Amino acid sequence: MPSPSSAGVSARMSKQRRRDTAPEISVRKLLHARGLRYRVEWPIPGMKRRSVDIAFTRAKVAVFVDGCFWHSCPEHATRPSANDKWWSEKLAKNVARDVATNEHLRHAGWRVLRIWEHEDPVEAVNRIVEEVKRSLAEH
Repeated sequence: MPSPSSAGVSARMSKQRRRDTAPEISVRKLLHARGLRYRVEWPIPGMKRRSVDIAFTRAKVAVFVDGCFWHSCPEHATRPSANDKWWSEKLAKNVARDVATNEHLRHAGWRVLRIWEHEDPVEAVNRIVEEVKRSLAEH
């Protein structure tokens, strides 16, 4: 790991939430209000240290609420100017890990939805609800 460009940057990065982010909580609250029940941070079988943000285990629908920075959103991705090479590699690894996770889950019969943090939570929940309904109807 490169050394942080400043103490402020280091402090800010160490406080970044990995789970229970504001966009994730918004989506979960709306799903709950719509009567859906789900598991939070559900461990992915066969993949150590990976979990589904919101899992509908009976319907086999996995929902990830991805941050624009950490997952390289095509609309809002930014990269720190300090330690550019390290950040480029780090963010590329995150994207590759997302692709591998999607493939693993799909191979296991799951449907995978990725929601960007900037998406409207109501629209995201509508997509999720439809996917869960579709999946349950097929099982």
